[in-house]
Amino acid sequence: MTAFLRVNPIMCDGHGLCAELLPERIRLDDWGYPIVDPEPIPRHLAAHAKRAISACPTLALAFARTGRPASLAERP
Repeated sequence: MTAFLRVNPIMCDGHGLCAELLPERIRLDDWGYPIVDPEPIPRHLAAHAKRAISACPTLALAFARTGRPASLAERP
């Protein structure tokens, strides 16, 4: 099953911990909020992704198991 990361922008407070734990797939914007790579999480990064999800203090980061998650730039 293909897994993608998604961030709930309403729940996110911009702590930046996710980007520290998974810099291969998450970078921070100018205000410290995560920008998640829309590509699927490869197997070799799955454990790191799970750790980043678990460490999120606001529970804003999660796996999306099917489909491509919409980024903020794709939303109307």
